[in-house]
Amino acid sequence: MKNLSKLMLVALLLVGVNNIQAQDENNPWQISFGVNAVDMYPTNDEDAVYPTGELFDEYFNATDHWNILPSISYIGVSRSVGNGFSVGVRGSLNRIENLGDWSADDLSYYGLDGAIKYAFLKNTTIDPFVEIGGGYTWVDEIGSGTVNGGIGVNVWFSENIGLTLQTGYKHGFEDYSVKHFQHLAGLAIKFGGADTDGDGVYDKDDACPEVAGLEAFNGCPDADGDGIEDSKDACPNEAGSKEMNGCPDADGDGIADKDDACPNEAGTAALNGCPDADGDGVADKDDKCPSEAGPAANNGCPWEDKDKDGVLDKDDKCPEVAGTVANNGCPEVTEEVQKKLNDYARTILFDTGKSSIKAESTAVMVDIITILKEYPNAKFTVEGHTDSVGSATLNQKLSESRALSVKEFLVEKGIGEFRLSAVGYGEDKPIATNKTRAGRKQNRRVEINLVK
Repeated sequence: MKNLSKLMLVALLLVGVNNIQAQDENNPWQISFGVNAVDMYPTNDEDAVYPTGELFDEYFNATDHWNILPSISYIGVSRSVGNGFSVGVRGSLNRIENLGDWSADDLSYYGLDGAIKYAFLKNTTIDPFVEIGGGYTWVDEIGSGTVNGGIGVNVWFSENIGLTLQTGYKHGFEDYSVKHFQHLAGLAIKFGGADTDGDGVYDKDDACPEVAGLEAFNGCPDADGDGIEDSKDACPNEAGSKEMNGCPDADGDGIADKDDACPNEAGTAALNGCPDADGDGVADKDDKCPSEAGPAANNGCPWEDKDKDGVLDKDDKCPEVAGTVANNGCPEVTEEVQKKLNDYARTILFDTGKSSIKAESTAVMVDIITILKEYPNAKFTVEGHTDSVGSATLNQKLSESRALSVKEFLVEKGIGEFRLSAVGYGEDKPIATNKTRAGRKQNRRVEINLVK
Protein backbone atom coordinates (compact mmCIF):
# COMPACT_ATOMS: atom_id res chain seq x y z
CA MET A 1 0.00 0.00 0.00
CA LYS A 2 2.98 2.28 0.53
CA ASN A 3 3.89 1.89 -3.16
CA LEU A 4 0.27 2.57 -4.14
CA SER A 5 0.23 5.85 -2.20
CA LYS A 6 3.42 6.96 -3.93
CA LEU A 7 2.00 6.06 -7.32
CA MET A 8 -1.19 8.02 -6.76
CA LEU A 9 0.75 11.05 -5.46
CA VAL A 10 2.91 11.15 -8.60
CA ALA A 11 -0.16 10.88 -10.83
CA LEU A 12 -1.97 13.69 -9.03
CA LEU A 13 1.12 15.89 -9.32
CA LEU A 14 1.13 15.21 -13.07
CA VAL A 15 -2.50 16.28 -13.29
CA GLY A 16 -1.88 19.43 -11.30
CA VAL A 17 1.15 20.52 -13.31
CA ASN A 18 -0.39 19.84 -16.70
CA ASN A 19 -3.71 21.44 -15.81
CA ILE A 20 -1.97 24.80 -15.54
CA GLN A 21 -1.71 24.84 -19.35
CA ALA A 22 -4.35 26.67 -21.33
CA GLN A 23 -7.20 24.43 -22.42
CA ASP A 24 -8.80 24.76 -25.80
CA GLU A 25 -11.22 21.79 -25.82
CA ASN A 26 -14.06 20.68 -23.62
CA ASN A 27 -12.72 18.59 -20.72
CA PRO A 28 -9.44 17.65 -22.42
CA TRP A 29 -8.09 15.87 -19.35
CA GLN A 30 -9.09 12.43 -18.12
CA ILE A 31 -7.96 10.64 -14.99
CA SER A 32 -8.81 6.98 -14.46
CA PHE A 33 -8.27 4.78 -11.41
CA GLY A 34 -9.41 1.36 -10.28
CA VAL A 35 -8.29 -2.27 -10.15
CA ASN A 36 -6.16 -4.23 -12.60
CA ALA A 37 -5.84 -7.96 -13.21
CA VAL A 38 -2.66 -9.54 -14.58
CA ASP A 39 -2.98 -12.81 -16.54
CA MET A 40 0.29 -14.63 -17.13
CA TYR A 41 -0.84 -17.65 -19.16
CA PRO A 42 0.94 -20.99 -18.36
CA THR A 43 3.45 -23.14 -20.25
CA ASN A 44 4.75 -26.67 -19.92
CA ASP A 45 8.31 -25.42 -19.99
CA GLU A 46 9.38 -25.86 -16.40
CA ASP A 47 12.76 -24.24 -17.11
CA ALA A 48 11.23 -20.87 -18.05
CA VAL A 49 11.83 -18.08 -15.57
CA TYR A 50 8.18 -17.10 -15.78
CA PRO A 51 6.49 -19.84 -17.77
CA THR A 52 3.91 -18.69 -20.35
CA GLY A 53 1.85 -20.71 -22.77
CA GLU A 54 -0.25 -20.14 -25.85
CA LEU A 55 -1.83 -16.71 -26.43
CA PHE A 56 -5.42 -16.54 -25.13
CA ASP A 57 -5.00 -19.92 -23.39
CA GLU A 58 -7.77 -19.97 -20.75
CA TYR A 59 -8.20 -16.24 -21.34
CA PHE A 60 -11.35 -16.00 -19.23
CA ASN A 61 -10.14 -18.21 -16.37
CA ALA A 62 -10.24 -15.43 -13.80
CA THR A 63 -10.25 -17.79 -10.82
CA ASP A 64 -6.99 -19.58 -11.50
CA HIS A 65 -5.13 -17.29 -13.88
CA TRP A 66 -5.92 -13.72 -12.96
CA ASN A 67 -3.99 -11.87 -10.27
CA ILE A 68 -6.06 -9.14 -8.62
CA LEU A 69 -5.04 -6.83 -5.78
CA PRO A 70 -8.15 -5.96 -3.76
CA SER A 71 -7.56 -2.19 -3.75
CA ILE A 72 -6.98 0.68 -6.12
CA SER A 73 -4.11 -0.70 -8.15
CA TYR A 74 -3.83 1.55 -11.19
CA ILE A 75 -4.12 5.21 -12.03
CA GLY A 76 -3.86 6.85 -15.42
CA VAL A 77 -3.82 10.36 -16.80
CA SER A 78 -4.46 11.33 -20.44
CA ARG A 79 -5.06 14.44 -22.47
CA SER A 80 -7.01 14.92 -25.69
CA VAL A 81 -4.97 16.18 -28.63
CA GLY A 82 -7.94 16.46 -31.02
CA ASN A 83 -9.69 14.41 -33.69
CA GLY A 84 -10.38 11.55 -31.28
CA PHE A 85 -6.74 11.07 -30.26
CA SER A 86 -5.33 11.40 -26.76
CA VAL A 87 -2.00 10.63 -25.12
CA GLY A 88 -1.46 9.46 -21.59
CA VAL A 89 0.51 7.62 -18.96
CA ARG A 90 -0.60 4.88 -16.59
CA GLY A 91 0.97 3.32 -13.53
CA SER A 92 -0.12 0.00 -12.02
CA LEU A 93 0.88 -2.41 -9.28
CA ASN A 94 -0.15 -5.96 -8.41
CA ARG A 95 0.85 -9.14 -6.60
CA ILE A 96 1.48 -12.25 -8.67
CA GLU A 97 0.32 -15.48 -7.08
CA ASN A 98 -0.91 -17.37 -10.16
CA LEU A 99 1.02 -18.31 -13.27
CA GLY A 100 -1.76 -20.20 -14.98
CA ASP A 101 -1.94 -23.52 -13.25
CA TRP A 102 1.35 -22.77 -11.51
CA SER A 103 1.65 -21.03 -8.18
CA ALA A 104 4.03 -18.18 -7.51
CA ASP A 105 5.62 -17.02 -4.32
CA ASP A 106 3.88 -13.66 -3.92
CA LEU A 107 5.80 -11.78 -6.62
CA SER A 108 5.55 -8.03 -6.81
CA TYR A 109 4.38 -6.41 -10.05
CA TYR A 110 4.88 -2.79 -11.18
CA GLY A 111 4.13 -1.29 -14.56
CA LEU A 112 4.59 2.20 -16.03
CA ASP A 113 3.17 2.63 -19.53
CA GLY A 114 2.56 5.36 -22.08
CA ALA A 115 -0.14 5.13 -24.73
CA ILE A 116 -1.76 6.79 -27.69
CA LYS A 117 -5.51 6.25 -27.64
CA TYR A 118 -8.06 6.67 -30.41
CA ALA A 119 -11.78 6.98 -29.65
CA PHE A 120 -14.13 5.98 -32.45
CA LEU A 121 -17.13 8.07 -31.39
CA LYS A 122 -17.65 11.58 -30.04
CA ASN A 123 -20.11 12.81 -27.45
CA THR A 124 -21.72 9.40 -26.91
CA THR A 125 -22.56 7.47 -23.77
CA ILE A 126 -20.79 4.34 -25.05
CA ASP A 127 -17.28 5.42 -26.01
CA PRO A 128 -15.14 2.53 -27.48
CA PHE A 129 -11.43 3.03 -28.08
CA VAL A 130 -8.15 1.33 -29.02
CA GLU A 131 -4.68 2.16 -27.79
CA ILE A 132 -1.07 1.35 -28.56
CA GLY A 133 2.05 2.24 -26.68
CA GLY A 134 4.89 0.91 -24.63
CA GLY A 135 6.34 0.90 -21.19
CA TYR A 136 8.36 -0.96 -18.63
CA THR A 137 7.23 -3.76 -16.35
CA TRP A 138 8.90 -5.21 -13.25
CA VAL A 139 8.09 -8.61 -11.79
CA ASP A 140 10.01 -8.84 -8.59
CA GLU A 141 13.55 -7.81 -9.51
CA ILE A 142 13.20 -8.63 -13.23
CA GLY A 143 12.15 -5.82 -15.56
CA SER A 144 11.87 -5.33 -19.28
CA GLY A 145 10.48 -2.97 -21.87
CA THR A 146 7.17 -3.86 -23.49
CA VAL A 147 5.12 -2.89 -26.51
CA ASN A 148 1.46 -2.72 -25.69
CA GLY A 149 -1.86 -2.87 -27.47
CA GLY A 150 -5.37 -2.83 -26.13
CA ILE A 151 -9.06 -2.16 -26.58
CA GLY A 152 -11.62 -0.76 -24.20
CA VAL A 153 -14.76 1.21 -23.67
CA ASN A 154 -15.84 4.16 -21.53
CA VAL A 155 -19.44 4.20 -20.35
CA TRP A 156 -20.29 7.79 -19.33
CA PHE A 157 -22.80 8.33 -16.55
CA SER A 158 -22.60 12.08 -17.01
CA GLU A 159 -20.55 14.53 -19.01
CA ASN A 160 -17.62 14.10 -16.64
CA ILE A 161 -17.88 10.73 -14.87
CA GLY A 162 -17.95 7.24 -16.32
CA LEU A 163 -16.82 3.61 -16.07
CA THR A 164 -13.71 2.38 -17.93
CA LEU A 165 -13.27 -1.26 -18.97
CA GLN A 166 -10.10 -2.21 -20.84
CA THR A 167 -7.95 -5.20 -21.76
CA GLY A 168 -4.47 -5.11 -23.24
CA TYR A 169 -1.55 -7.24 -24.21
CA LYS A 170 2.04 -6.46 -23.12
CA HIS A 171 4.79 -8.04 -25.15
CA GLY A 172 8.32 -8.06 -23.66
CA PHE A 173 11.41 -7.79 -25.89
CA GLU A 174 13.87 -9.75 -23.73
CA ASP A 175 13.90 -13.55 -23.52
CA TYR A 176 13.33 -13.39 -19.81
CA SER A 177 10.54 -10.83 -20.08
CA VAL A 178 6.98 -11.48 -19.08
CA LYS A 179 4.41 -11.60 -21.85
CA HIS A 180 0.97 -11.14 -20.37
CA PHE A 181 -2.50 -9.64 -20.49
CA GLN A 182 -3.59 -6.82 -18.20
CA HIS A 183 -7.28 -6.10 -17.61
CA LEU A 184 -8.49 -2.81 -16.10
CA ALA A 185 -11.75 -1.72 -14.54
CA GLY A 186 -12.18 1.66 -12.91
CA LEU A 187 -13.68 5.10 -12.69
CA ALA A 188 -12.95 7.74 -15.35
CA ILE A 189 -13.20 11.45 -14.68
CA LYS A 190 -12.97 14.11 -17.42
CA PHE A 191 -12.15 17.72 -16.51
CA GLY A 192 -10.31 20.84 -17.59
CA GLY A 193 -12.95 22.60 -19.70
CA ALA A 194 -13.22 26.36 -19.06
CA ASP A 195 -16.68 27.86 -18.44
CA THR A 196 -16.03 31.45 -17.40
CA ASP A 197 -19.65 32.49 -17.02
CA GLY A 198 -20.75 29.21 -15.39
CA ASP A 199 -23.65 28.63 -17.77
CA GLY A 200 -22.74 25.04 -18.58
CA VAL A 201 -21.44 25.91 -22.06
CA TYR A 202 -17.68 25.66 -22.35
CA ASP A 203 -15.85 28.78 -23.47
CA LYS A 204 -14.66 27.28 -26.72
CA ASP A 205 -18.29 26.69 -27.75
CA ASP A 206 -19.71 29.75 -25.98
CA ALA A 207 -20.54 32.66 -28.29
CA CYS A 208 -20.94 34.83 -25.14
CA PRO A 209 -18.28 33.43 -22.77
CA GLU A 210 -18.44 36.37 -20.35
CA VAL A 211 -22.24 36.36 -19.94
CA ALA A 212 -24.28 33.42 -18.66
CA GLY A 213 -26.66 32.13 -21.30
CA LEU A 214 -28.43 29.10 -22.69
CA GLU A 215 -27.09 26.07 -24.48
CA ALA A 216 -29.77 26.54 -27.15
CA PHE A 217 -28.18 29.91 -28.02
CA ASN A 218 -24.56 28.73 -27.85
CA GLY A 219 -24.18 30.20 -24.38
CA CYS A 220 -25.76 33.58 -25.13
CA PRO A 221 -28.49 35.00 -22.88
CA ASP A 222 -32.21 35.52 -23.45
CA ALA A 223 -33.01 37.99 -20.66
CA ASP A 224 -36.76 38.22 -21.32
CA GLY A 225 -37.22 34.49 -21.97
CA ASP A 226 -39.04 34.93 -25.26
CA GLY A 227 -36.95 32.40 -27.14
CA ILE A 228 -34.93 35.03 -29.00
CA GLU A 229 -31.36 35.56 -27.89
CA ASP A 230 -30.55 39.09 -26.73
CA SER A 231 -28.13 39.83 -29.59
CA LYS A 232 -30.98 39.32 -32.09
CA ASP A 233 -33.73 40.73 -29.87
CA ALA A 234 -34.76 44.32 -30.61
CA CYS A 235 -36.39 44.41 -27.14
CA PRO A 236 -34.13 42.21 -24.98
CA ASN A 237 -35.86 43.16 -21.72
CA GLU A 238 -39.45 42.70 -22.91
CA ALA A 239 -40.85 39.37 -24.06
CA GLY A 240 -42.08 39.50 -27.63
CA SER A 241 -42.48 37.44 -30.78
CA LYS A 242 -40.20 36.43 -33.61
CA GLU A 243 -42.42 38.37 -36.03
CA MET A 244 -41.72 41.52 -34.03
CA ASN A 245 -37.98 40.76 -33.66
CA GLY A 246 -38.50 39.95 -30.00
CA CYS A 247 -40.65 43.00 -29.19
CA PRO A 248 -44.19 42.96 -27.76
CA ASP A 249 -47.25 44.16 -29.71
CA ALA A 250 -49.90 44.73 -27.05
CA ASP A 251 -52.68 45.80 -29.44
CA GLY A 252 -51.88 43.21 -32.11
CA ASP A 253 -51.76 45.69 -34.97
CA GLY A 254 -48.47 44.38 -36.34
CA ILE A 255 -46.47 47.35 -35.05
CA ALA A 256 -44.08 46.73 -32.16
CA ASP A 257 -44.93 48.69 -29.02
CA LYS A 258 -41.59 50.50 -29.15
CA ASP A 259 -42.57 51.96 -32.55
CA ASP A 260 -46.30 52.30 -31.78
CA ALA A 261 -47.51 55.78 -30.87
CA CYS A 262 -50.72 54.14 -29.60
CA PRO A 263 -49.52 50.80 -28.17
CA ASN A 264 -52.85 49.92 -26.55
CA GLU A 265 -55.08 50.72 -29.54
CA ALA A 266 -54.87 48.88 -32.84
CA GLY A 267 -54.01 51.23 -35.68
CA THR A 268 -52.26 51.50 -39.02
CA ALA A 269 -48.60 51.63 -39.97
CA ALA A 270 -49.20 54.90 -41.83
CA LEU A 271 -50.22 56.53 -38.53
CA ASN A 272 -47.50 54.86 -36.41
CA GLY A 273 -49.93 52.36 -34.96
CA CYS A 274 -52.74 54.79 -34.10
CA PRO A 275 -56.40 54.35 -35.12
CA ASP A 276 -58.29 56.65 -37.51
CA ALA A 277 -62.01 56.08 -36.98
CA ASP A 278 -63.21 58.46 -39.69
CA GLY A 279 -60.53 57.49 -42.21
CA ASP A 280 -59.44 61.04 -42.91
CA GLY A 281 -55.73 60.33 -42.45
CA VAL A 282 -55.57 62.11 -39.08
CA ALA A 283 -54.96 59.86 -36.05
CA ASP A 284 -57.82 59.93 -33.56
CA LYS A 285 -55.51 61.21 -30.84
CA ASP A 286 -54.79 64.30 -32.96
CA ASP A 287 -58.25 64.56 -34.56
CA LYS A 288 -60.53 67.19 -33.04
CA CYS A 289 -63.41 65.62 -34.97
CA PRO A 290 -62.62 61.86 -34.79
CA SER A 291 -66.07 60.89 -36.06
CA GLU A 292 -66.13 63.31 -39.00
CA ALA A 293 -63.66 63.19 -41.85
CA GLY A 294 -61.69 66.36 -42.31
CA PRO A 295 -58.30 67.57 -43.54
CA ALA A 296 -55.17 67.62 -41.41
CA ALA A 297 -54.91 71.36 -42.01
CA ASN A 298 -58.12 71.76 -40.00
CA ASN A 299 -57.10 69.25 -37.26
CA GLY A 300 -59.21 66.50 -38.81
CA CYS A 301 -62.43 68.53 -38.86
CA PRO A 302 -64.43 69.40 -41.99
CA TRP A 303 -64.24 73.01 -43.12
CA GLU A 304 -67.29 75.12 -42.19
CA ASP A 305 -69.40 77.35 -44.40
CA LYS A 306 -71.10 79.52 -41.84
CA ASP A 307 -72.91 81.75 -44.34
CA LYS A 308 -73.95 78.75 -46.48
CA ASP A 309 -72.90 80.46 -49.68
CA GLY A 310 -71.00 77.47 -51.05
CA VAL A 311 -67.59 78.93 -50.25
CA LEU A 312 -65.80 77.27 -47.32
CA ASP A 313 -64.85 79.60 -44.51
CA LYS A 314 -61.16 78.95 -45.15
CA ASP A 315 -61.58 80.38 -48.64
CA ASP A 316 -64.37 82.82 -47.86
CA LYS A 317 -63.23 86.41 -47.61
CA CYS A 318 -66.65 87.24 -46.18
CA PRO A 319 -67.36 84.17 -43.97
CA GLU A 320 -70.16 85.90 -42.05
CA VAL A 321 -72.00 87.22 -45.13
CA ALA A 322 -73.36 85.09 -47.97
CA GLY A 323 -71.76 85.89 -51.27
CA THR A 324 -70.81 84.35 -54.57
CA VAL A 325 -68.10 81.91 -55.53
CA ALA A 326 -66.95 84.33 -58.21
CA ASN A 327 -66.40 87.00 -55.57
CA ASN A 328 -64.57 84.69 -53.08
CA GLY A 329 -67.65 84.27 -50.90
CA CYS A 330 -68.44 87.99 -50.70
CA PRO A 331 -71.67 89.53 -52.00
CA GLU A 332 -71.42 91.34 -55.33
CA VAL A 333 -72.54 94.94 -55.74
CA THR A 334 -75.32 94.91 -58.33
CA GLU A 335 -76.33 97.83 -60.54
CA GLU A 336 -79.39 98.21 -58.40
CA VAL A 337 -77.29 98.48 -55.24
CA GLN A 338 -74.88 100.87 -56.99
CA LYS A 339 -77.78 103.11 -58.04
CA LYS A 340 -79.24 103.06 -54.55
CA LEU A 341 -75.87 103.96 -53.07
CA ASN A 342 -75.51 106.99 -55.33
CA ASP A 343 -79.11 108.03 -54.76
CA TYR A 344 -78.16 108.36 -51.10
CA ALA A 345 -74.77 109.96 -51.79
CA ARG A 346 -76.24 112.71 -53.97
CA THR A 347 -78.44 113.88 -51.10
CA ILE A 348 -75.48 114.59 -48.82
CA LEU A 349 -75.59 118.32 -47.97
CA PHE A 350 -72.60 120.55 -47.23
CA ASP A 351 -72.36 124.01 -45.77
CA THR A 352 -72.27 126.59 -48.59
CA GLY A 353 -68.80 126.90 -50.08
CA LYS A 354 -67.39 124.46 -47.51
CA SER A 355 -66.66 120.73 -47.13
CA SER A 356 -68.35 120.26 -43.78
CA ILE A 357 -71.34 117.89 -43.87
CA LYS A 358 -74.61 119.29 -42.58
CA ALA A 359 -76.18 117.64 -39.58
CA GLU A 360 -79.34 116.81 -41.47
CA SER A 361 -77.30 114.45 -43.70
CA THR A 362 -76.51 112.12 -40.78
CA ALA A 363 -79.44 109.80 -41.57
CA VAL A 364 -78.43 109.35 -45.17
CA MET A 365 -74.82 108.71 -44.10
CA VAL A 366 -76.08 105.90 -41.85
CA ASP A 367 -77.90 104.38 -44.84
CA ILE A 368 -74.69 104.53 -46.90
CA ILE A 369 -72.69 102.88 -44.11
CA THR A 370 -75.26 100.07 -43.87
CA ILE A 371 -74.90 99.31 -47.57
CA LEU A 372 -71.09 99.42 -47.44
CA LYS A 373 -71.02 96.96 -44.54
CA GLU A 374 -73.09 94.49 -46.55
CA TYR A 375 -70.21 94.30 -49.03
CA PRO A 376 -67.14 94.09 -46.79
CA ASN A 377 -64.84 92.96 -49.59
CA ALA A 378 -65.80 95.67 -52.07
CA LYS A 379 -63.79 98.83 -52.63
CA PHE A 380 -65.30 102.20 -53.56
CA THR A 381 -64.25 105.61 -54.79
CA VAL A 382 -65.81 108.68 -53.19
CA GLU A 383 -66.11 111.29 -56.00
CA GLY A 384 -66.74 115.03 -55.46
CA HIS A 385 -68.41 117.28 -58.15
CA THR A 386 -69.39 121.02 -58.35
CA ASP A 387 -71.32 123.33 -60.67
CA SER A 388 -69.60 125.90 -62.83
CA VAL A 389 -70.22 128.87 -60.60
CA GLY A 390 -66.91 130.40 -59.54
CA SER A 391 -63.45 129.68 -60.77
CA ALA A 392 -62.52 126.23 -61.95
CA THR A 393 -59.57 126.15 -59.52
CA LEU A 394 -61.73 126.82 -56.50
CA ASN A 395 -64.34 124.33 -57.70
CA GLN A 396 -61.63 121.64 -58.07
CA LYS A 397 -60.37 122.17 -54.53
CA LEU A 398 -63.90 122.21 -53.14
CA SER A 399 -64.79 118.92 -54.87
CA GLU A 400 -61.65 117.27 -53.52
CA SER A 401 -62.21 118.45 -49.96
CA ARG A 402 -65.88 117.37 -49.97
CA ALA A 403 -64.97 113.86 -51.27
CA LEU A 404 -62.29 113.58 -48.59
CA SER A 405 -64.71 114.78 -45.92
CA VAL A 406 -67.20 112.02 -46.80
CA LYS A 407 -64.45 109.38 -46.81
CA GLU A 408 -63.20 110.47 -43.39
CA PHE A 409 -66.71 110.34 -41.98
CA LEU A 410 -67.22 106.80 -43.27
CA VAL A 411 -63.84 105.62 -41.93
CA GLU A 412 -64.63 107.16 -38.56
CA LYS A 413 -67.83 105.12 -38.48
CA GLY A 414 -66.09 101.82 -39.09
CA ILE A 415 -65.58 101.42 -42.82
CA GLY A 416 -62.07 100.18 -43.55
CA GLU A 417 -59.90 102.96 -44.92
CA PHE A 418 -58.25 100.57 -47.39
CA ARG A 419 -61.69 100.13 -49.01
CA LEU A 420 -62.15 103.83 -49.81
CA SER A 421 -60.41 106.39 -51.95
CA ALA A 422 -61.37 110.06 -52.50
CA VAL A 423 -61.11 112.09 -55.70
CA GLY A 424 -62.44 115.45 -56.83
CA TYR A 425 -63.52 116.30 -60.42
CA GLY A 426 -64.55 119.96 -59.93
CA GLU A 427 -66.95 121.11 -62.62
CA ASP A 428 -65.60 118.69 -65.27
CA LYS A 429 -68.33 115.99 -65.09
CA PRO A 430 -71.73 117.70 -64.97
CA ILE A 431 -74.87 115.52 -65.21
CA ALA A 432 -77.15 118.46 -66.02
CA THR A 433 -76.91 121.98 -67.51
CA ASN A 434 -75.23 124.67 -65.41
CA LYS A 435 -77.46 127.33 -67.04
CA THR A 436 -80.38 126.64 -64.79
CA ARG A 437 -80.67 126.60 -61.06
CA ALA A 438 -82.08 123.07 -61.06
CA GLY A 439 -79.26 121.84 -63.28
CA ARG A 440 -76.56 123.39 -61.10
CA LYS A 441 -78.13 121.74 -58.03
CA GLN A 442 -77.78 118.32 -59.66
CA ASN A 443 -74.17 118.99 -60.57
CA ARG A 444 -73.28 119.82 -56.94
CA ARG A 445 -73.05 116.20 -55.76
CA VAL A 446 -71.06 113.32 -54.25
CA GLU A 447 -71.01 109.85 -55.82
CA ILE A 448 -69.78 106.57 -54.31
CA ASN A 449 -68.84 104.14 -57.08
CA LEU A 450 -67.67 100.52 -56.98
CA VAL A 451 -64.07 99.95 -57.98
CA LYS A 452 -64.18 97.13 -60.55
